[in-house]
Amino acid sequence: MRSLVGKLAFGPVPSRRLGRSLGVNNVPYKTCSYSCVYCQLGRTTNLTVERKRFYDWKSVVDSVAEALSRLQGGVDYVTFVPDGEPTLDSCIGREIAELKERLGVKVAVLTNASLLQLEEVKEDLAQADYVSVKVDAVDEGVWRRVNRPHPSLKLEEILEGALEFARSFRGALTSETMLVRGFNADPSELERIAGFLRELGPAKSYISIPVRPPAEPSAKPPTEREVVEAYSIFASVLGPEKVELLNTPEPPQFEASGDPAEWLLAVASVHPLRYSYAVKALEKRAEEPEKVIEELVRKGLLLKVPYMGEVFLIRNFRRP
Repeated sequence: MRSLVGKLAFGPVPSRRLGRSLGVNNVPYKTCSYSCVYCQLGRTTNLTVERKRFYDWKSVVDSVAEALSRLQGGVDYVTFVPDGEPTLDSCIGREIAELKERLGVKVAVLTNASLLQLEEVKEDLAQADYVSVKVDAVDEGVWRRVNRPHPSLKLEEILEGALEFARSFRGALTSETMLVRGFNADPSELERIAGFLRELGPAKSYISIPVRPPAEPSAKPPTEREVVEAYSIFASVLGPEKVELLNTPEPPQFEASGDPAEWLLAVASVHPLRYSYAVKALEKRAEEPEKVIEELVRKGLLLKVPYMGEVFLIRNFRRP
């Protein structure tokens, strides 16, 4: 059980949308239905659409329970935001139900929406309090270039599945669109995305840009003009109160808990973080935070990656 706690539950992580969020990592590393060009975790190594049981659902719930006990509560959401696509976990519905019933927590799921055409996925996510769906494109060609989906997936079915889910979902529904220069930042595509979002009806549509090291060097952030233009297009179609930019760095509010090295590895495995933020977070848990970090780098467990003038720490899953 001890080996799974840091693996299945991590954080809490400060979230612009969800406040203080305890993460749930319910699928193995890079098991996903997409291999997005901008993914902060690198290229997908297990591209799949097969739903299966990856971990015992009780272990997932117990890991969250132990983490919450250690933290003495104090989180706003328990959030399924794993190293891949959370709905590939065939047990996610049971896990959501148990978390809510047993622990009385609010549950969020951040999904790429690729499996929402499946009725069982809609039923599973219907139990959540908050669901965020990815909508990076509504044009087939743009979608395939940006999200690089499993070949069996069809964008038309995904979009229709998202619409069907939105019509019946009783929780808070939001969307996120990642802008990538030269891929989906063209005004004509943004207008099409905004038109679809108007039909989807999310409470808030978030626009984000790659602020952490992406999977592909070609995945560049849009220009300032493109970001402003995207906001203007979305706001004109959806209303300014329903659009928000997520283009600023995450606040340095990470709070380390438990063993400093284990905490850092758990967070960095799904949430690359700035070196300076890691140092600040570890100050209360370690006398020499930099020494903890550099030792993990020396062992090959963490990578230091320069990006946009910053140094990020990322979990190294491909170490020899």
